[in-house]
Amino acid sequence: MEIKQTALAGTLESSDIQIMLSKGADGIKINLDSDVKKQFGTQITAVITEVLQKFEIENANVKAVDKGALDCVIKARTIAAAQRALGTTDKPAWEVL
Repeated sequence: MEIKQTALAGTLESSDIQIMLSKGADGIKINLDSDVKKQFGTQITAVITEVLQKFEIENANVKAVDKGALDCVIKARTIAAAQRALGTTDKPAWEVL
């Protein structure tokens, strides 16, 4: 699917992650800003990539600012950003869960 608009989900509060999703050209590019990037950066990017692939998003630029979010929070914020970017907030993609 193609991204229609830039979308944002999440906050910069402790234990959360802010995901900004915008149109991209050469695959999924993730720019991760996290204090725990050294320990958990690979896992964070894997969760984001997995969710975007389930939405069949092939090209996207992702800006992720992590404040210690758990995987379930990362997944929820990425789903919200993806649905907003695709313009499908009125049709939840339950199969992605």
